[in-house]
This record gives sequence, structure tokens and C-alpha cells, in this order.
Amino acid sequence: MSSADLSPDPTLVLELLTAFRRSKIMFAATKLGVFDALEQQPRSTADLAGSLACNSDGLARLLDACVSLGLLQKDADQYRNLPAASIYLTSGSSRRLTGYVNYSNEMMWQLWAHLEDAVREGTHRWQQAFGWDGPIFSSLFKDERSKREFLIGMHGFGVISSPQVVIAHDLSRFNRLVDLGGATGHLAMAACEAYPHLQAVVADLPEVLPLAQEMIGQSQVANRIAVSACDFFRDPLPPADLYALGRIIHDWTEAKSLALLERIHQALPPGGGILIAEKLLNESKTGPEWALLQSLNMLTCTEGKERTLIEYRALLERVGFTDVQGRVTSAPLDAVLAVKPY
Repeated sequence: MSSADLSPDPTLVLELLTAFRRSKIMFAATKLGVFDALEQQPRSTADLAGSLACNSDGLARLLDACVSLGLLQKDADQYRNLPAASIYLTSGSSRRLTGYVNYSNEMMWQLWAHLEDAVREGTHRWQQAFGWDGPIFSSLFKDERSKREFLIGMHGFGVISSPQVVIAHDLSRFNRLVDLGGATGHLAMAACEAYPHLQAVVADLPEVLPLAQEMIGQSQVANRIAVSACDFFRDPLPPADLYALGRIIHDWTEAKSLALLERIHQALPPGGGILIAEKLLNESKTGPEWALLQSLNMLTCTEGKERTLIEYRALLERVGFTDVQGRVTSAPLDAVLAVKPY
């Protein structure tokens, strides 16, 4: 038997070697407007190249790659969107993820290029990649268009996760939900749809609220959801017997997370609860892959990280919460529920 026969299968390494290329194909096609251009009818390479101001040969290669990824279908020289592209990658879809795709292409791509330095230093890469100082999230809201598209991209992400998060635990005993940092209101809408008696408030920074009102106004539960301007680190929290934090705790240091959890604990009545929507690491911290990738993303982009249920339980119990329960969902986010004892 030769030494080659004893070698491990190289497939894993070869797939990882090209994984970033697949992401970039989707990013580039979205940025160039391919999916928007194909949404109304099938079109040829030549037709698309003229309307998108692209080189015909280069565009043909990109289109064929999108076919191989399952985003487009090709019949002769006519391309058309497949459902995933139509729903998630066109600017006219209410469920679009294009804001998050473009954020990944224009910002996250650059931050991850410095992952080695993030690992060496244990800090995010905004200054290294872009020369930006100040609050990270201010950079995402540098103009109205960027803010809107990022938030709508996060809304599309939330629409995938929030319906599962709000039914992971039985929330029927709660009457008033305040979603802190609730953005476009996807979690509040999902909760009100699941629990017909529930009233909800989306609490976020003033510049976010116009879009929240717009998105909530399109839902069937708009009459049970209000909005409130609130910086949850500084302002009084709107009263509630259930506070939600969706993709919030993973952004911040342990000290800031504890300070926020303490504020929530103080604001809750006895018997009130806190619902945390994050992807849970398993206890060995070797999976799931989505949570591990997201934790590295937090390293390059924020001050935070992903945690295990035991780590969330330690944070919550430290400020006085009890009965901390975690539920894993099949969505990109899981659900942790804890209560303030009587």
C-alpha cells in the first residue's frame, strides 16, 4: 500500500478552500443587480450585460456560477431567478436579505480579512479595516439609505427566526412585551401573532423608529404594537412583564451585558421574564457551526461573543434571575427564558 493510499480524503480542505468564492458570487450578483434584473422575466446574457454595464463573458461566468449554486435556472441562453433568489435577493421583496448581503460584502468581508489580527489581539477590526472611530453601529447608519437597507436585511433575518423564538417557550402568562433594540419589530409581530392577548412595544433608538412603524403598520397585529424611543443603556425602560433581547447580548462585553441585564431585572415586576434570542453554543463549544462562525464574526465586528446556555445562566443568575431555561430551534436563533423571582 502506497503512502497516497493512507492519505485522508482532501475533499474537506478543498471545499473550505473555495467556500469564500461561493459567498462572493452571491455578493457580487446581488451588488451588480442581477437578481433584480431577472425578477420580471428571463433574459439572455447579452441583454443583461447591456443593462448592467458588464462585460458579456465575465457576466456569463457569474450567471453560470449562480446556476450551479441554485440561485438561477438556465434554459439555452435565458436565465431566470429561482425562488430563493426572488424571495431573499431582490430589492422588491418584503423578506429580502439584500441589506445584510450588501453589509457582508462591503463591510464584513473587509473585517474578516483581518481575522488573524482579531485573534491575536482579541478586538474588533473596524479601525484597521476602515479607520473608523466611535460607536460601531453609528458606522452602519452613516446615511439614510445604508441604515434602511441594513435594517431591512436584519428584518428578513428576523422573519426567519422570530416565529420559532417566540414559541420555543410558553409565553402565554405574560401580558406586555417590550423588545429592547427591537429594530423593525419582527419579534414583537411574531409574538403578538402567536399570543392573541399580548401587547407589545418596540423600543429602539429614535432614528430606527420610522422604519419600525412602517413595517409594523403592514402587519395584522399593528393595533397591539407601539414604538418607544429608548437607549436601553441610559433611558428608563418602558414598563413590561416580559423584556426581549434579540441579537443584543452577543454584541457587548460581559460588563455591559451585566449592566443591561441588571437594568432589566430592576424594571421587571416579580414574576416577570426576560427572553434572549441568540444562537447557543453547545457545552463543549464545538458546535453548532453557525454559532461558532457567528462568534468569530462578533470578534471581528463587535465587543461580544456567542455563549453556551451555562454561560447565559451564569450571567442571568448573577443579577438575580432564576429558572433559566434554553430551547434550541431549527432557526438561526435559539431562545433563553429566565424569570425574576417573587
